[in-house]
Amino acid sequence: MISHAIVSSALFICIGVLYERYHTRIIKYYSGLVHTMPLFSVYLLLFSFANISFPSTNSFVGEFLILLGCFINNPFVALTSGLCLVLCASYTLWFVNRVLFGNPKKFSFSKFKDISRYEFHILCPFLIATFYFGLFPEHLILYLTLY
Repeated sequence: MISHAIVSSALFICIGVLYERYHTRIIKYYSGLVHTMPLFSVYLLLFSFANISFPSTNSFVGEFLILLGCFINNPFVALTSGLCLVLCASYTLWFVNRVLFGNPKKFSFSKFKDISRYEFHILCPFLIATFYFGLFPEHLILYLTLY
């Protein structure tokens, strides 16, 4: 739940940044943002990897522990959950590929600039927490088991 709170909040902030600049949520209008917003693209890519439970992110630790505990009690539910994880990962990768990469559309993104210093400092703690709890999960797990 802590991982979901961190990663989902960061992804919502990223989508809010896009909406604030372009005033649309329609995915087909976005393409090639890596050319005009490289720093934002790095943030969105890393948080998307955390969303699909990529190793060394806090989501990987949480998903692994959930699936391991579920497999011990009911292997069918664990396998079904694993299939759902694959489907969610494929959608997330499709989204990232569609929004960040490719040629920019006619909808002109060239007049907008990358994230501001303020937005950078908002997203930075989320990124640090994502990788800190992914690389050192024992700090969080030990704290949660004691209380």
